Amino acid sequence: MNRRNFVKSSVVGGVGLATVNAVRPNATASVSTSASAPTPAFELDEMTINDLQSAMTSGKYSSHSLARKYLDRIDDIDKHGPAINSVIELNPDALSIATELDRERKAKGPRRRLHASTVLIKDNIDTHDRMTTTAGSLALGGSIPMQDSFVAKKLRDAGAVILGKTNLSEWANFRSSHSTSGWSGRGGQTKNPYVLDRNPCGSSSGTGAAIAANLATIGVGTETDGSVVCPSSASSLVGIKPTLGSISRSGIVPIAHSQDTAGPMCRTVADAAILLGALAGIDSRDGATRAGAGKTLTDYTKFPDPNGFRNARIGVHRKAFGFNDATDKLLNDCIDIIKRGGATVIDPANIPTQGKFDDTELEVLLYEFKADLNSYLASLGSRAPVRSLKEIIDFNEQHRD
Repeated sequence: MNRRNFVKSSVVGGVGLATVNAVRPNATASVSTSASAPTPAFELDEMTINDLQSAMTSGKYSSHSLARKYLDRIDDIDKHGPAINSVIELNPDALSIATELDRERKAKGPRRRLHASTVLIKDNIDTHDRMTTTAGSLALGGSIPMQDSFVAKKLRDAGAVILGKTNLSEWANFRSSHSTSGWSGRGGQTKNPYVLDRNPCGSSSGTGAAIAANLATIGVGTETDGSVVCPSSASSLVGIKPTLGSISRSGIVPIAHSQDTAGPMCRTVADAAILLGALAGIDSRDGATRAGAGKTLTDYTKFPDPNGFRNARIGVHRKAFGFNDATDKLLNDCIDIIKRGGATVIDPANIPTQGKFDDTELEVLLYEFKADLNSYLASLGSRAPVRSLKEIIDFNEQHRD
């Protein structure tokens, strides 16, 4: 069963489809309304990294032709049609980079598994090119960092084509106590690609929506507390928040150094494992990565194991159930699958301290946000539009309309 069929069976089993606005007919059964006409089939729909590498090796596609197809797809359904609004800025050099990677493949062969793979990254990840990095804030409009983030550099080194930046919850959902998932002042509101009037979840909402809608092969989000895994869940993706320090935080607009990290957001486990291996590594600009010396790997694809449930002990947090009957049924079905796979299921395995540390966690985030953001802004140099948290606050006061 592929990802879309899984989503289809789950939705058909638990949602009144007459009220659903779907981006495309095969996304959630054959569903559409007058609010969103079905979009045409996409040639690269659900294709994986390995699928596309094989197609390029055979000569069916080139890096340039793939990049062109994804850019056309963005124009068709992100900017027009259902207007998912997940991409905040396109890379004006994407096609020329893809052409150069075609030349390199012909002369030397592919660099790595990601050679010529298209990727969309969240707009709080620095790139030193003709794209800006704004965290969705108008205050950072026009900001071009002085160097690539570690994440962007690793992607380029692997031969990936960065198609553009994705929208997000402004300042990674840390702009106020009334912020909205998937909305930024610069980018507007990102829609859930499966149900257009539902929450795409944040803050990596743009990456989640874009990869679910096949606007690129793979995507990168960032997470402090749920910002990769929540939009991945909402868009039926595989999202990984790796151990802190596995992927460098340098060149990423911060919230808090004790919890921030980038992470893969992909349509399959295999793609997420490939991307994680490409992004992991030691960075002199991020001391937390030094703790991973000898532990981080370049290949995580050997770890997915179809027999991985055997001898595992898995707890069920029953207090989190009860929000929705259909969701509860789906989760209970999943628990049955886990049992059949050989796991020992501890049910319930409730967490007695749930919620106990919310206030102290927020205090840590507020404390680190002020220091970490000021440090990031200082790294942008004298030409940065704002250079301190105070200047951002002043900007918002001066442009409150």
